[in-house]
Formats: sequence, structure tokens, C-alpha cells
Amino acid sequence: MEHVELLVAVVGVRSASQSLCVPRSTYYARNAARMRPVVPEAKQRPPSVRRLTDEEKTEALEVLTCEAYVDRSPASIVASLLDLGRYICSVRTLYRFLALFVIVMERRRIARHPAYSKPELLAMAPRQVWTWDITKLKGPSKGIVYNLYVVLDMYSRYVVGWLLAHREQDVLAADLIEGACVREGISAQQLTIHADNGSSMRSSTVSSFYDRLGISQSHSRPYCSNDNPYSESQFKTMKYSPEFPERFDSIEEAREFCTAFFDDYNNSMYHSALAMLTPAMVHHGKANDVIEQRQAVLTQAYSAHPERFVKGMPTHKPVPDAVYINKPIDDSNRVVIS
Repeated sequence: MEHVELLVAVVGVRSASQSLCVPRSTYYARNAARMRPVVPEAKQRPPSVRRLTDEEKTEALEVLTCEAYVDRSPASIVASLLDLGRYICSVRTLYRFLALFVIVMERRRIARHPAYSKPELLAMAPRQVWTWDITKLKGPSKGIVYNLYVVLDMYSRYVVGWLLAHREQDVLAADLIEGACVREGISAQQLTIHADNGSSMRSSTVSSFYDRLGISQSHSRPYCSNDNPYSESQFKTMKYSPEFPERFDSIEEAREFCTAFFDDYNNSMYHSALAMLTPAMVHHGKANDVIEQRQAVLTQAYSAHPERFVKGMPTHKPVPDAVYINKPIDDSNRVVIS
């Protein structure tokens, strides 16, 4: 680059670069590197007069990890040592020791909540799995609510029992479920009942009642409404119906509404998940007869006008073989098909 610099001094950078076929960027880059000032090495700082000695560091670490203080915060450790007439270092210095040895964590003794498992339930016929829940119906004024208990058959979506009361109480829930079991002829070890994690659902009264009747119980995970989808869906169907009022003038009016609604829900409401059958048809074993009758009508319609059915002979959908809560999946994240 020396001959380039000599020519630059005479004719300038542009002319020198063109004459010697050297890019100007190369000249500027090398010239800048050569002219860059030399940064002197930083002087080593002298040790702080406030530093702890090695003995004091060892003492602080022993205090942090000893049995008496292992579950206490640095602030409480310093306060406790002061009460004993000792001072090792500040609270912030104790935190720096914890970070240095990667032991910064919650040091207090606190409750550890159990790991809740995801419920997985399967029903292949009515009276195998029931779900139940409680919802609030608004009364005539603010602060007045009525508690609606509903017990639902998971396979057929049939409401096997309901109760409307002024309060939420485990005794009322046990009486409701017991009456439904008597009406449905439930025997021991036949039924599993799934519910949320409310106080009434997990009470000792309800659990003792389940044990007495030989009923298996299952519960949703906290704050996970998807673990009880059928009861939640039934409540939404009720509250989104056109007849559902904003408020009920009395509990008697609310009971009249529920009586009419659940009768219509069980006997007249066609469910897409049930092959457009009503819960009563599926629950009482009439599904196959109804499907056969409907298929006969479809076959007759096809025979009369086959040109209207571009996909060929219409066939009625069957009733689902199985109904799940949280259908299990295999290791490849595919839903297990029964």
C-alpha cells in the first residue's frame, strides 16, 4: 500500500485508485486500521476495602445452608443474627451468595399443591358415566341467586335429575344423586360420577354416599372447564334458549321454567352428536328402532326419485359407539380409535 499512498499524495484518492486498480474502500479500510489509536490496557482495580474476607464468606455460606436457616429468607436471617448479637453481612450480600452458588429459590416453607391428573372417562352405553354441576340463576334482585343442580348421563345427554335450591349444600347434592340412582336402577360398581372441584363435589358427605352405593368418583382439574364439557354445554343450551329470562321473580317461577325446559331437552331436542336423536331415545334404548324407521323413509324417498340424491342411497348416521372426556392419545399424538 506504500506506492498507493505515494500516488494519493500527488493525484488524490480517486485517481490513484483508478490508476492502480485498487478499490477506494480497501484504501480507506487499511488506512483507518493503521490510524486507529491504541487503547491502553485497563489498570487493575485494587480490591475493595468493604469486601468480606474468605473466612467471612465461608461463615455466610454456612449460615445460609445450616438447618436453622435453610428455609428462611436473607432478611429474616440477618434479623435473627442481630437478635443473637451477630452481624456477618448485609441482606443484599446474602442474595449475591445465593446467586453465586445457584441456590436462589423460594426458601420459605409453603404448601405444595398436588399435581392433578387429567381425567379420562369412557361411556359406551347409558348409565355408565354421569356428570353433574351447579349453576346460578339470578333472582328478582341483585344478590339473590338460586342454585340449580343438574345430573346428566354422559352417553345419552339425558338429564337424570335436577334440583333448584336457595343454597349450595352437599346434603342436597347427595339426596339428588341418590334419587336419580333409585329411578335409574343403578347397582353397585356400575356407575362413575364426574364433577368439578367445588366444595360440594369433594365433600365428605358426597364421598361417603358414593362409597355406600359403590359409585366411582372423578373430578376435573382446578380451573379447567374442559374437563366437564357435557354439563357445561347443557348449561349453555339452557341459558342461551330464547325463553331464558334475565332474572326470575321467584324460586317457584324458576322451578316452572326448569320443569318445562328439561322435559323439552330430554324428549324434544335433537342432538347433532347423537345422530339427531333426542336424549330420551338414546337413554331408553329406542335409538336403533328410530334409525331403522328413518332409514326406511330415506330408502323410499330414494326409490321414488334417485336422481335427487347425487351421492347415491342416503344412509342415516349411527349412534356413537363411545363418548369420552379427554379421549386418550398415543405417543405419536394421534387420538386412539376404539
